[in-house]
Amino acid sequence: MNFRQRSPVWAALVLCALATPVLADDLTAEVMHPWTSGGESAAAKVFADKFTAAGGVWIDRAIAGNDALLAAAMNRIIGGDPPSASHFNTGKPFEELIEAGLLRDVDTVAKSEGWAAVIPKVFLDAVTRDDKIMAVPINLQTENWIWYSREVFEKSGVGEPPQNWDDFFAAADKIKAAGYIPMALGGGSWAERFVFQKVLVSVAGPELYLRVLKDRDGEALKDAKVQEAFAVLGKLRQYADSGAASRKWNDATNLVITNKAGFQIMGDWAKGEFAAAGLTPGKEYGCTLFPGQEVSIMSGDVFVMPKLKDAQRTQAQDLLAHVLFAPETQIAFNIKKGSNPIRQDVDVSSMDVCARHAAEVLKDPARQVPNPQFLMTNDGLGAVRDVITTYWNTPAMTPGEFSDALGKVLASVD
Repeated sequence: MNFRQRSPVWAALVLCALATPVLADDLTAEVMHPWTSGGESAAAKVFADKFTAAGGVWIDRAIAGNDALLAAAMNRIIGGDPPSASHFNTGKPFEELIEAGLLRDVDTVAKSEGWAAVIPKVFLDAVTRDDKIMAVPINLQTENWIWYSREVFEKSGVGEPPQNWDDFFAAADKIKAAGYIPMALGGGSWAERFVFQKVLVSVAGPELYLRVLKDRDGEALKDAKVQEAFAVLGKLRQYADSGAASRKWNDATNLVITNKAGFQIMGDWAKGEFAAAGLTPGKEYGCTLFPGQEVSIMSGDVFVMPKLKDAQRTQAQDLLAHVLFAPETQIAFNIKKGSNPIRQDVDVSSMDVCARHAAEVLKDPARQVPNPQFLMTNDGLGAVRDVITTYWNTPAMTPGEFSDALGKVLASVD
């Protein structure tokens, strides 16, 4: 998709940074991202429209799915045909590109706009190398949400959202008995890993979560609360339907939207799908953080800027960085995407009740829990994901056997 309506108005800050004036037509940015669902596409269009209005030309390169996008972006950047910008998840995924010297920093824009003062420290550290900001952070996602259909709750005799795991299982049993899918799940090992990390924090707490996934502490795996978390994870298997294996995450969200399923465990980007369907949180659907812990498992999206040989395309990258991080862009994008602005200096009062609650939780550093992508490399995370998938798809496997298998993998990963 090529958004070509341009304005003669330039972003003043970026104009000052340009060495020589160029025509707006020369400020072309080819942008790779994985956002193809309804809510995601609407969010991507915010970036495209804002960049166009600032005088740029946005060339859209959408590739469905984070894994597919990651592979395509890495191949192009390493292969010498880089885009102007590419989406990555915050954390370790773009580490090897930095080490290979294939990414440029965005410090000229970041320092002139004071980014460091408004980005949460854990995210600032994740995008900074040798005191230079190496990627444009665009949002802050809270991953440990449970989304639920208020209609399914009502028709199944479920009252308030669950306050603990006994409540959750009791509600799921009622939903199942009423003929609905208790837990809508998307297929793929990433979705199973996703549920695992949320349950681990919810049952065992942030300290044990970090001891397991950050410190790779074998003794922590033997803790009674960790073993309880693994038992809860195993029990959840029975509440996913047989169609989960071949289902995309947004199709799972649609089961809640259309009142065919009671719950979905998914990050706040699911809210973008509800918004695209015209639904309002607190009315047709509800949101609650995982029972047991009022914390935020944090993740986020960034755009990296590969080194380019063309000076005008490099100037377009500066304009793009400015546009992506601008306060008005942050609000408009994250309303569509369902996430929270990465900037901590913007007013979130215009956002929905779920986003406002997440913002309150995130004010407390003690309630900020990093996603595993902050804690280990892609290869390490892939190995962990494989053993989680084995456990999820092997009902006969006990929590103790899973714990032993996970311990062996964790002892071997970076």
